[in-house]
Amino acid sequence: MLSGFMNTYSQKDHQTMQPVFDKLDVPPAYRVVAEAVERNILVGRLKIGDKLPSEFELAKQFGVHRSTVREGIRLLEQSGLVSRVGRTTLEVTLPPFQEIGSRASRALSMHQVTFRELWEASMLTEPAAAEMACARMSDDDIATLERNCDAMAAATEDLDRFVGLDTEFHDLIAQATGNKVLKLMREPISVLFLPAGQNILPRLKTHHRLVEAHRHIIDALKRRDATVAREWMARHMADFKRAYERTGLDLDAPLQKPDTPPA
Repeated sequence: MLSGFMNTYSQKDHQTMQPVFDKLDVPPAYRVVAEAVERNILVGRLKIGDKLPSEFELAKQFGVHRSTVREGIRLLEQSGLVSRVGRTTLEVTLPPFQEIGSRASRALSMHQVTFRELWEASMLTEPAAAEMACARMSDDDIATLERNCDAMAAATEDLDRFVGLDTEFHDLIAQATGNKVLKLMREPISVLFLPAGQNILPRLKTHHRLVEAHRHIIDALKRRDATVAREWMARHMADFKRAYERTGLDLDAPLQKPDTPPA
């Protein structure tokens, strides 16, 4: 009788017991392979230009199926860390700025970054880039900026070209700083600001005002006047925010995705 009571108690206790542990979140094997290779690249064990072992050899070293290695390599190729030379040779490569910027812009978009957040970051980096470029840019860099500005002035009827040249202007200044971090930061900002420019210009017709601001910045850069270059870039960015507000767009709404057509 006591045995029957204990059995009944154990069954009820087992049925009412709440789980103590969460299920383990184990990444798929191909992702573990990709992360292991990436980690070796980041710590310097594998350097740019180094050849990786073949898929067969990697599968043997990791103790996984060759198809698992192939999927891991595919992730590394997508990130730009590995590329194929011929059909079988795998080589460590340096991801291009555009690829890194594109991935960053997608991540920021998924996190629903707002215009205000992106603009606040730009108000820190853009004037600083203009100031830094004064001391570092060459005469050829300035000539390239002038050609860009002339092309903008001639493209006021072509929205896509005008916005593209505007983006290029800011990218050229970041590049002229010689600072890879500033250049890298420009890539996602450029992509995410594109829809804003495509919305503002057709409504407010501010093409000439924008070109004029660029000419003032170029003039300060030519004179190597870092203070004025910084001030004009800050005014230019403040004007961008005012224009965004004048269109009736919400500063605190998530930005349109880069591939979303303008409204």
